Amino acid sequence: MKATGKKTLFLDGSSLTTLGIARVVDDYEVKVFISEETKEKIVASHELLKKFIDDNRVIYGVNTGLGGFVNWLVPLCNAQELQENLISSVATNVGLCFEDRIVRASMLVRLNSLARGTSAISIENFNKLLQIYNAGIVPLVPSKGSLGASGDLGPLGAIALVAIGKGKAKYHGTVVSGKLALKSAGIEPIKLSFKEGLSLINGTSVMTALGALLIEQVIVLVKSYDIISCLSFEGLMAKKQPFNPIVHRQKPHRGQLQTAENIWTLLRDSKMIVDERRVEEQLQLHLNQSEPFFSPIAIEDAYSIRCTPQILGPIRDALLVIKNVITNEINSSNDNPLVLPDQKDVFHNGHFHGQYISMAMDQLSVCLTTLSNLSDRRIDRFMDKNHSNQLPPFLCKESPGLRLGLMGGQFMATSLTAENRSLCHPVSIQSLTSTGDFQDHVSMGLVAARRAEEIYHNTAYILAFELLCGAQSADIRNPKLLSSATSQVYNLVRKEVPYLSSDVSLTEYLEILAKLIKSGALVKLVEPLSGEIYI
Repeated sequence: MKATGKKTLFLDGSSLTTLGIARVVDDYEVKVFISEETKEKIVASHELLKKFIDDNRVIYGVNTGLGGFVNWLVPLCNAQELQENLISSVATNVGLCFEDRIVRASMLVRLNSLARGTSAISIENFNKLLQIYNAGIVPLVPSKGSLGASGDLGPLGAIALVAIGKGKAKYHGTVVSGKLALKSAGIEPIKLSFKEGLSLINGTSVMTALGALLIEQVIVLVKSYDIISCLSFEGLMAKKQPFNPIVHRQKPHRGQLQTAENIWTLLRDSKMIVDERRVEEQLQLHLNQSEPFFSPIAIEDAYSIRCTPQILGPIRDALLVIKNVITNEINSSNDNPLVLPDQKDVFHNGHFHGQYISMAMDQLSVCLTTLSNLSDRRIDRFMDKNHSNQLPPFLCKESPGLRLGLMGGQFMATSLTAENRSLCHPVSIQSLTSTGDFQDHVSMGLVAARRAEEIYHNTAYILAFELLCGAQSADIRNPKLLSSATSQVYNLVRKEVPYLSSDVSLTEYLEILAKLIKSGALVKLVEPLSGEIYI
């Protein structure tokens, strides 16, 4: 991927990134192109396939049937009909359609894979698919029904239907037939030749695109949670010393040390966080008692506070692995067969199998559920007067008993935490055989990605409530004692959510805060003060 201008993106099949996708899919003014060198690679693969056809080679999907009909030989004169039948047959997904940005990301990932010059698509048809993307045509793609091997056949089939002038699409925000969308944009429908239907649909592009968008969203969420954590630590009057990077250098996990360094920096000038040494001095006054003595203060905090670097650290490290897996898949040839000009041969293979993405999305779901578990425990400490360092129960300072305070918000957060835990069973092991035992092991990669996305949205609401609790507790303590970083976050929250001295529905406030967290607003606000928050 090479950007030659603010509104231009060049695909080369090897350098497209998750962040690059996230930055361009919502901007319809960004136009995508390929270089002359990339064009030559695409042409070379197509020309080599034509030579193999002339040489009477037997090639899957060219002169054989497809899927469970692999044993059938098909006359070359039926090439277009075979490919169109393939697209029409597999485009059978159901349910709600994907958001436009996911569809555009999927098209971009598919184009990038085809730009590698190994799929034998003609340059004419590649350019038409490129024109469809650049014209802002967004095929309607139902979200449920992909096995994840042979890739995302159903959703990519829905995109391919529009490319051949069928199906339905959005054009300038209006749903029209694929034929009308192409005609309105001045694009001739693709006419499929040998293998070209396979080239369009036989790959991991949709699960990979959703994963690419999601990993960037989760990175923002985790960065934001460092900030939310610091506000919670202040509100709960946690002890600062467990986050000292000095101690974390004794356990050589990169993510753990990074989390500790982020928290230590964000809290560097806080007057609300507790100095452990002062606690020790208070406890020393009672060391000489003749009998065991109960102290209302303890030398250590609960695990949900003190072990934060050890809990968020593995998440940080996992995100880097997941991002690398997705990036590799984005820049891969993932259809079958592959026609490789440099080898002058055709290779039947299983690159369409989405197990890498499926397992990565399962890991992402574990990360998000772990995050929601941690936040749920922090929220419970805010609610429980026995564990909050003398905050009022349910953060209800005014008229407790008559009022419920933030009790209702905990209902929501606990419910979503339980929901996330119930969703977090691995999808990547749910293989079922199909297609007459021809596709006898499938990845369910798109199911895993959709599930991770649902957990992500749930987690954002849970974090939003913890943020609301942090701001409420700061008001009860004294917001002037917050660190310079968290005071900025407190002020941002207070622009949207008032101090809650009366019982109201929290739904609207939680929607606003969840949106702020997802947008990265907290990170953008704090980084100029504290420096970059690293993953």
